[in-house]
Amino acid sequence: MVSSDHLIHVAVIGVGAFGRNHARVYQQLAKEGARVRLVGVVDSDPSRADAVAGEFGCRGFGSVEQLLTTHSEVEAASVAVPTVHHLSTAGKLMEAGVDVLIEKPIAVSLAEADELIRMACERKRVAQAGHLERFNPAVRATLPVITRPMFFEVHRLSVFTPRSLDIDVVLDLMIHDLDIVLSFVNSPVKEIRAVGLPILSSKVDIANVRIEFDSGCIANFTASRVSTELVRKLRFFQPKQYVSLDYGRQDAMVFSVGGDGAGAPSVNPQIQVAKLPTVKEEPLHAELISFLDSVRRRARPLVDLEDGRRALAVALDIVAAIETHGCKVRLEELRR
Repeated sequence: MVSSDHLIHVAVIGVGAFGRNHARVYQQLAKEGARVRLVGVVDSDPSRADAVAGEFGCRGFGSVEQLLTTHSEVEAASVAVPTVHHLSTAGKLMEAGVDVLIEKPIAVSLAEADELIRMACERKRVAQAGHLERFNPAVRATLPVITRPMFFEVHRLSVFTPRSLDIDVVLDLMIHDLDIVLSFVNSPVKEIRAVGLPILSSKVDIANVRIEFDSGCIANFTASRVSTELVRKLRFFQPKQYVSLDYGRQDAMVFSVGGDGAGAPSVNPQIQVAKLPTVKEEPLHAELISFLDSVRRRARPLVDLEDGRRALAVALDIVAAIETHGCKVRLEELRR
């Protein structure tokens, strides 16, 4: 086991909008006293790599090979390149003995996800899936109160930006909530019904999905990247309780019927309301701390590649269901 004061040398591969945030947080952690050093960033656009490197005090490179030739001491890296390049990029890193955090979705197909899992196992690499909402304080606070969720309503709405247009809204945004609900319900998916439409891009920009689980739980998801407002909320019902979670505000409320009277009374005196205790923290900050801890201890990540594969499998089934529905209603004809 590596000692707790071991300095971990890290890199970020792909420093677009989100990769830059990884570089920022690694530098922030170092300033906070964490034993981590950002030694380099890689991007296919050399000018962007140099700009981000200059901003965060490291070196910029045009390829993983250049990074590893110059900095053989790199032990861990965030992979934030376009999804289509996740396998090749993470594969090179793991072959070189580097632990990886792979942004969501972890791959474009289940076959590629399985190859990443195989490589991580074979090379004995720590490999984490970048589902950062698992580290949202509201999600963490909700975990202890989960009993038997039976109905979910989930909304994730964002304004349109030109980022991540290589994938549709299911793989771009909804996959966050799919991962959370799958972890909360812990039951196989029984049936998926879905509809989606392209609005401002060639991919699906807005989608509505209904999932039924073997447990009997029903989950409704709405995701949009063409909204006029920013909404990130998850609500669910379980026996004698309603839980409302706001990702953005990082808070969670529990409404309970009966019980021991804990919490404040609501408009209905039979219902007690309690705000779950949370400590505000940027989810990416918490995610990278967890990743570095797994690297240091050679431990299984809190969100491993199997979790990433599970969310990807459901997301791809949703994409297929949307395509089937589109053919059924002759969507292409309606768009002409």
